[in-house]
Amino acid sequence: MNIQSIARAACTAMAFAIAVPAAAHGAAETVTPNFQHAIPNIPGKSLTAVVVDYAPGAASSAHRHAGSAFIYAYVVSGEIESQVDEGPKRVYHAGESFFEEPGAVHRMSRNASETEPAKLLAMFVADSNDKALTTPSSNPPPYGVTS
Repeated sequence: MNIQSIARAACTAMAFAIAVPAAAHGAAETVTPNFQHAIPNIPGKSLTAVVVDYAPGAASSAHRHAGSAFIYAYVVSGEIESQVDEGPKRVYHAGESFFEEPGAVHRMSRNASETEPAKLLAMFVADSNDKALTTPSSNPPPYGVTS
């Protein structure tokens, strides 16, 4: 094993270690790392994917993602109700997707069903050196104001 392989493995392990606690929004959902890799044709950027499993009726608290992060979210199963910034609340069904711009506040993310689980695949394109991909926001700023 050469030094590049060791460094790559260490960086990947560190990214997953950072992503799991950072992406865990609440107690009623489970966040599992799925994929992480530097984007070779976009220096300084990485793609990180996590699977978010929501128990029936579970919800994430308001949060924002790393300032550099663009998020693409795909509903794998069930129904997810979501609101980003001051956009409308909307229920997304399995097979549907939405995105979050860098710096956006994810005001609501919850399983729309009280009886069935739901699963979401969230993919982050972010600066490779971003340490926390998700930060709780118990009192999100008004729309248009970033911190």
